[in-house]
Amino acid sequence: MELTPAQERGAALPEGLAEAIRDTAEEIAALLRGRTDTDVPVPGSEWTLGEAAAHLAQANELMAEVAAGQERAWGDGTPQSLAEANARALAGFDERRAAPLADMIVAQAAAYLATLDGRPAEETAKPQQPVQTPLGPMDVATLGSYLLTHMLGHGYDLARAVGRPHMLDRARVELSMPFMITAMPRVVAAAAAGLTARYTIRLRGGSSFGVTVTDGAVAVSREPLRRPDCTISIEPVTFLLIALGRCDPWGAMARGRVLTWGRKPWLAPRFPALFTAP
Repeated sequence: MELTPAQERGAALPEGLAEAIRDTAEEIAALLRGRTDTDVPVPGSEWTLGEAAAHLAQANELMAEVAAGQERAWGDGTPQSLAEANARALAGFDERRAAPLADMIVAQAAAYLATLDGRPAEETAKPQQPVQTPLGPMDVATLGSYLLTHMLGHGYDLARAVGRPHMLDRARVELSMPFMITAMPRVVAAAAAGLTARYTIRLRGGSSFGVTVTDGAVAVSREPLRRPDCTISIEPVTFLLIALGRCDPWGAMARGRVLTWGRKPWLAPRFPALFTAP
């Protein structure tokens, strides 16, 4: 079997994902370095800048260890249990200084990548065995998408807290999609109960996928549905921010970043409420 360039490097990640993980960690670190006041509040959050950065450092370490095959208990996979586990972990971790946390965020993202780079090329050419993550089993590539998505969400928060531009863009949102598609059925909210509907979601200039809700149970396909009840066309960064609970869907619709059509377009406003942001 002829190996791809990524496999020859011992990597098991889609094109661009390793660079996005590395660059995002560095850009988050740049937001933190040089800051002496980490008690600044994070808009829309109960955390301060230091607490959010500490959480990121801990989460990056967790995902690096999971990728390396270490078993780490972190809730039962539900968003509520993850929030509780995050709170317990943060309470037991005292570091809140910006520079050490910046270094940890970068180092643990690099540790995740080093785990994959250290694998023999012939091993990465085989089907990947799932690893146990805080949101259930995933292959290591989807875990990498999870790592990137998590950093993007909190990186957005940190950028807002310090008044700097965020690092989300179309390419990074596309790299987050493997995780988003995997996670959506695992974070279904109570608002989905009793609903039966078929959605196609189209990221403008990017990927499309289908979501079928059957009496509250959610299935996600990596292709758009042929006969959806409702099609939602959305600007990619807006999609990720809404999915992560960082953007008001109604405001995005008012600004033209979300368009809907189909046999039942009134189903569109219900879509974000079907999920609890992980």
